[in-house]
Amino acid sequence: MPEEKESKNAMKKRLKAEAAAKKKAEKEAAKAAKEAANPKKEKKFVAGDDGDLDPTQYYSNRVAAIEKMHAEGGNAYPHKFHVSHRVPDFIQEFSSKANDGERLEGTTVSIAGRLNSVRGQGKLYFYDLKGDGDFVQIMSDLKTYESEEGFNAIHRALKRGDIVGVEGTPGKSKTGQLSIFPSKIVLLSPCLHMLPKAHGDKAAITDPEVRYRNRYLDLICNNENRRTFEIRARVISYIRRFLDERNFLEVETPSLCLLPGGATAKPFKTFHNDLNQEMYMRIAPELPLKKLIIGGLERVYEIGRNYRNEGIDLTHNPEFTTCEFYQAYADYEDLMKMTEDMVSGMVLSVCGSYKIAFSPKPGMPEVEVDFTPPFKRISMISGLEEVMKIKLPSLDDPKCPEKLAAILKERDIECAPPHTTARLLDELVGEYLESAIVNPTFIMEHPEIMSPLAKYHRSKKFLTERFELFVAGRELCNAYTELNNPKVQRERFLEQASFNADGDDEAMCLDESFVVALEHGLPPTGGWGLGIDRLTMFLSNKNNIKEVLLFPAMKPNAEEMALIAANKPKEDLAASGGKKFPPCPPTKWENTDLGTEGGMKDLDARLGEKEGTFLEGGKPTAADRELVKVLMNMPKNAVGYFDNVNGYFNGVQQFSERIRETWK
Repeated sequence: MPEEKESKNAMKKRLKAEAAAKKKAEKEAAKAAKEAANPKKEKKFVAGDDGDLDPTQYYSNRVAAIEKMHAEGGNAYPHKFHVSHRVPDFIQEFSSKANDGERLEGTTVSIAGRLNSVRGQGKLYFYDLKGDGDFVQIMSDLKTYESEEGFNAIHRALKRGDIVGVEGTPGKSKTGQLSIFPSKIVLLSPCLHMLPKAHGDKAAITDPEVRYRNRYLDLICNNENRRTFEIRARVISYIRRFLDERNFLEVETPSLCLLPGGATAKPFKTFHNDLNQEMYMRIAPELPLKKLIIGGLERVYEIGRNYRNEGIDLTHNPEFTTCEFYQAYADYEDLMKMTEDMVSGMVLSVCGSYKIAFSPKPGMPEVEVDFTPPFKRISMISGLEEVMKIKLPSLDDPKCPEKLAAILKERDIECAPPHTTARLLDELVGEYLESAIVNPTFIMEHPEIMSPLAKYHRSKKFLTERFELFVAGRELCNAYTELNNPKVQRERFLEQASFNADGDDEAMCLDESFVVALEHGLPPTGGWGLGIDRLTMFLSNKNNIKEVLLFPAMKPNAEEMALIAANKPKEDLAASGGKKFPPCPPTKWENTDLGTEGGMKDLDARLGEKEGTFLEGGKPTAADRELVKVLMNMPKNAVGYFDNVNGYFNGVQQFSERIRETWK
């Protein structure tokens, strides 16, 4: 077959393409020849010249660099580095020994910390080293370093945020800055992530959510926030010293309790598998501390955590730190004097003056708070009547709650139900007394109905010998002459139980074991409690409690919720009440066989319908006595199978057998 002749158009296109390809090849060959004749110089290494990288790329680069170091026989995570001086000690010892531009030759020290800034190139590098909240300059030059190879290797490896050890000579730069001139630098732990940077007066991290959830990052980047927690530590140390000097004994009491007591608050519940027992996180250590006074430890105190299942706001966190102390043969007048001495002395010690500046709420201007003793005193009821210019209903008036509710309604003050006398009075106090307080003020002589553990006033009917210390509208301290009459204490507990039946889930329950302890004799005693967190807020001028807690409670974000879901343990058989009702022998009670699942279910339903602690409501009867006997002889996992039965049993068995025998 004859070959097809190329058209003129096709020939033109081919020739044009060949010419273009030839021209391109000649151009690339010329470029290669030029580069060969004039090789490009390698970019000079500059410390810290990676701030424009994407954080993800920075992390990848850093991980790869550390892996390469390990592959070449290096170790980015050594076990030990000897430190001769803490950074603050280094500053204190050498800041006055060297002149400007002088090195203290012959003196070798070793310090360690985190690199806060990195800069330099060639034969001279500068770093700011942070340790224990203070900063010192590292001024590294090739002549001083142990070897040129080591010098180049370490400075290429170091990044901002790394933890390093430095061995060298103390001295000052020509501009007079205290420095260490290293002969050796060791990478102790690399920071793989790019750290936020401060810009001018603006902090490196300003988002509160980020700071609270990542406190370690907050402390790394915002060094000034460290001072808040140093103040907190000084507050606790001062309290310990104050009480130790007055012959108090520091003790520890349980955080897990069979019954929540010692305060009016809603508790957290948990479950003890081995005991098959519902338990509570303590809301206050008061009752066990008073048992120690009964036992002869006449001056005791505890600094520790309490837990309350309540709201989170500017002044409340579910777990918080308090100090409580109890002193035999003291009353509330003695405690007011001790409070003035302790708190005013602490403010003077920590702040250097009795007067401090405090901003009560975010955005509000600062007010001056004067802690100079003595503090002002206001009697609660008479103080309310004076401010409100009315006569409040008598506390023994059966219609007192209705009358107080009417007063609140008339003045457009809201109170969440139930409308008990205690809750209504508390709203009035908050509205008319607490909100007007700036300087430390004692609100004292609370009604008995608001103070179930305080002793009745020796001369004022229906009132107690109690006080609360308020500063800038916030409660700081609560104390009273302790109630030590077991008969009256039992009556107060039963009164609180009736409030609980009315829907007040913060009312106290009846702790019979404490009443029995009182029957052995509690000497006249003064009891006192102070919130460490709130006091720290005042002394550090913080109006959000999260600022003074290293790890405040936060609502989980989406990332944390996913982590929780991925690591959620399998539902525990005992904690869930068991998957199967355990085998039991026939157990008769009121024509019901509680040894069967159906019989126990019927009892659970009956208990779920009742109001109050007992079968007949707020008062125990012989039926309760007999039911407890029956349940005590049954397997624990059978009693704990149904929630209402378990709750009833846990509550009623707290009464001693001697007390139960009196139930008719």
